[in-house]
Formats: sequence, structure tokens, C-alpha cells
Amino acid sequence: MVSSLPKNQRMSVNKEVKRVTTHVLQAMKEKEEKIAMLTAYDFSMARITDAAGIDVILVGDSASNVMAGHETTLPITLDQMIYHASSVIRAVKRALVVVDLPFGTYQGNSRAALDSAIRIMKESGAHAVKMEGGQEIEESVRRVLSAGIPVMGHLGLIPQSIYKFGTYTVRAREEAEARKLMDDAKLLQGLGCFGIVLEKIPAKLATDVSKHLDIPTIGIGAGAGTDGQVLVTHDLLGLTQDFHPRFLRRYLDLFTTIQGAIQSYISDVKAIDFPNEDEQY
Repeated sequence: MVSSLPKNQRMSVNKEVKRVTTHVLQAMKEKEEKIAMLTAYDFSMARITDAAGIDVILVGDSASNVMAGHETTLPITLDQMIYHASSVIRAVKRALVVVDLPFGTYQGNSRAALDSAIRIMKESGAHAVKMEGGQEIEESVRRVLSAGIPVMGHLGLIPQSIYKFGTYTVRAREEAEARKLMDDAKLLQGLGCFGIVLEKIPAKLATDVSKHLDIPTIGIGAGAGTDGQVLVTHDLLGLTQDFHPRFLRRYLDLFTTIQGAIQSYISDVKAIDFPNEDEQY
């Protein structure tokens, strides 16, 4: 039930808990407290992100793009995802850590899906997995959930299917696709998913889906009507330079800042200004 108190008079669920769980996220939706989610792929970034108070850290298969330089998310392997997730888990004290099941580890084979999810949970210590798709992956989702592994769904633009779609443009503009997305969202909820990422779909549709679901929705390029938001941290911090979607807000320009610091270091080394007498033994 939604709280009747004005938002500025409600207790923050976020501030009341020492460890964010799937139940905490559910309570946040019920109290209309927005959920903040970001990506991390390594110990150092995860430690900063967690200490800042983020609710959810996604160890995304976007590591394929921002960490390895691939054009798509498809090349990253299960072993690589476990490596990144293990690094993140060692840094996190509070946030819920969700890990993407990579392409080819769950589609069309529910047994492989379960094996993949178990490996991630056992070998990395992650708290949940994320899977892209709706009715097409129903059996895989059902089997992973049957093992007691929390699953976050992902609908709309699903990057692992980029060669099927052929483009990164907004999904579900047409009535038929929008209706299927709503049906898939209800299906995932019915199966037992604890939340769903809605990526790059019309804001009105994302709002409608969020209102029809009891579980939280996390939007990226889906407007403000979802129960939370997620961005790739490297994009938010301006570490990436060639990605300019409408939904991205850059809070820093670390590419330029870091580049300037390195250039200053190079100059100091060349001029024999570094190290100085105080910086040697």
C-alpha cells in the first residue's frame, strides 16, 4: 500500500537499513522512495559507489563495452562476469549487487541458465542475477528462481538481442510491441522476479507498466515514472566520450580532468620537477 504521507514527511527506507536487499527495494516502491542504481566492474569504483550510498550496484555486461572496448555486450564471457562480480563484491558493504547473465548462458536452455546463475552466486558472492527478455526466456527464469536465486528482469531495448533488432533506437513505440512488453512484465512478476529494468521505451509506457506492477521498475531512457533509475557509471562520470544518448546526464567530465592530470605528470617528469626533494628518500 502506498503511503498517504507527503514525501517530505516519510521515513527514508534507504537510510534505515544497513544492507539493501530485495525486500528493501520492495519497501522503497511501496513508500514511493526512488531507487538509485549504477554499474561497477572493479573493486575501486565499487567501493566509491557503495560508500556514496547507492542502493543497487549492477555488474553489467556493459563491461564488454566500457572495460574491454567491444562494440556490443555479446563477447563477454561467464568467467569474465564472475571476475568482475567478485571484484565488486569484495568492496561492497551495503548495496545490493546484481550481476548480468551474459549472452549465451541462459537463452534457450534452462539447465544452462541454472548452471550459469549458480556459478555467479557461488563463485562471486553476488546477491542476484539479471536476465534479458520476457516470454522467450520464461523457462530459464523459472528454473533459476526455483533454486532460490533472485532474478531481476530486463525489457524494452535488450542489448544482447541487438543483432535481432538491428538498432539501438527506442523500443515499444508501436501498440503491439507495447502490449507485449506489458504482458512480459506481468509474466516476469508472476514468475517471481523481484524487479525489472525498463530500457529505452516511451516514458508513458514505462509509467503505465510501473503502476501495473507490484515489484519495482528501474528505468534507463524510460522517463521519470519508473520506481528508480540506472546509468552506466563511466557515462555519468564522463569517462566515456563517444556516447551521447538523450537520457544520459553527465555529472562530471573525468576524461578531461584525468587527461589533464596525466599531461601535468608527463610535463613534470620531462622537466625533472618530479620527484622533488620531499618526494624521495
